[in-house]
Amino acid sequence: MDDTNQILRQRLQKARDLAEQGVILYDNSFTPAHRIKDILAAADDRPAEDLPEGRFSVAGRIMALRKFGKAAFLHLQDESGRIQIYVKRDVVGPEAYSLFKKLDIGDIVGFEGPLFRTKTGELTIQADRFRLLTKSLRPLPEKFHGLTDVETRYRQRYVDLIVNPEVRETFRKRVRIIRLVREFLANRDFLEVETPMMHPVAGGATARPFKTHHNALDMDLYLRIAPELYLKRLLVGGFERVFEINRNFRNEGLSTRHNPEFTMLEFYQAYATYEDLMDLTEEMISWIAAEVCGSMVISYQGATVDLTPPWRRLTMDQALVEIGGVEPTVVADPDAVLAEARKRGIELPPTAGPGKAKTELFELLVEERLVDPTFITAYPTEVSPLARRNADNPEITDRFELFITGREMANAFSELNDPLDQRQRFEKQIAERGDDEEIFPEMDRDFVRALEYGMPPAAGEGIGIDRLVMLLTDSPSIRDVILFPHLRPEKG
Repeated sequence: MDDTNQILRQRLQKARDLAEQGVILYDNSFTPAHRIKDILAAADDRPAEDLPEGRFSVAGRIMALRKFGKAAFLHLQDESGRIQIYVKRDVVGPEAYSLFKKLDIGDIVGFEGPLFRTKTGELTIQADRFRLLTKSLRPLPEKFHGLTDVETRYRQRYVDLIVNPEVRETFRKRVRIIRLVREFLANRDFLEVETPMMHPVAGGATARPFKTHHNALDMDLYLRIAPELYLKRLLVGGFERVFEINRNFRNEGLSTRHNPEFTMLEFYQAYATYEDLMDLTEEMISWIAAEVCGSMVISYQGATVDLTPPWRRLTMDQALVEIGGVEPTVVADPDAVLAEARKRGIELPPTAGPGKAKTELFELLVEERLVDPTFITAYPTEVSPLARRNADNPEITDRFELFITGREMANAFSELNDPLDQRQRFEKQIAERGDDEEIFPEMDRDFVRALEYGMPPAAGEGIGIDRLVMLLTDSPSIRDVILFPHLRPEKG
């Protein structure tokens, strides 16, 4: 017999018995006056005779319970921490203690009483009154933290949060990181905006979108791949510094780095270049790291990562030679670089040029070796349909990607604001993509029209919030920093 099912049946029966005795199983008439962390802070290391006086009122979940006939100790946990509670029959009364003995680990209970210290010095509330607030019907796992099936932790995140304080701390840090991003940008006069999550045209990045249908308008819509084209419309409209932190959706695979629904920061600044954004990005991420981690030198999965500015800056060609080991003569020769990519097993479409080959070689040979923060610049125009061409070399763009711990953390460029050039690049991108069984590629004609009104010279950037949180919380998988990551359907 499955132990969990047996305990579940026992708890269900216990709940029925309590209900028959007139006990409210799901009470909402108790309001705690204190949070556990505040009580712990007020008591601090003060001796028993100098503890704060008066009654304290707390509510939370029973996490451990030891019964000794006429008395019991338990650990109560609320969002802020844990504290020991002492319940004695002679204090609460025989009838109340009889009810208390029927409580289980996992139940949510409110307690009131004064403070004291046990013989071992542990701060404890001497309960003289309590109330059952929620009866737990399922037992908490005894060794949840040690489960080898991490998917269970992701699928039942609510249990993961109950029993693993380090998981709760990760998500508190996530909230703080996002708050600091907002603070940093707001202090530099960036305006936070909200743009549509459903787009009539799938655009803004090269990825497969999720498709839906609006019944009243009888039109297909796409969950956004990126907010880029709408944020640029705002530059046209006269907002010169804008940012958005919100969800993007990409109908692609799952991995330790990818979730179909993820959080992005995108920001755009008029009259700035990609070089200005490199400086800003250095300053922002290193400052947030110092605020959250207490240092710009952090540990990530056993590796030391130094986020102290200035960060290394290499062109893609330099990175291929210095880190990837590709011969300079190969990098400089369009035919040779295409041959080198195919020689290394990279499958390239027939229309691919040397820019595509270089990018694929970079991903294969260089990317994972960039542990300390490194800006890679001079991306080929061929793989940068929305970026401004370099004034001296039209084969490359004024673009960078930031890599830390072998992962892309940010993508930025000086924005293309020539509507004729933009239209041509859209047309080339659509032609190379070809027909799609699910989604026929379209040009965002309204975006081109917006550029025809005139967009100021600008630079824009996207930073993956989930990956930034992974870095600053030493989390190996994106699923560790998303409260409810997408998973395959549960079996059974």
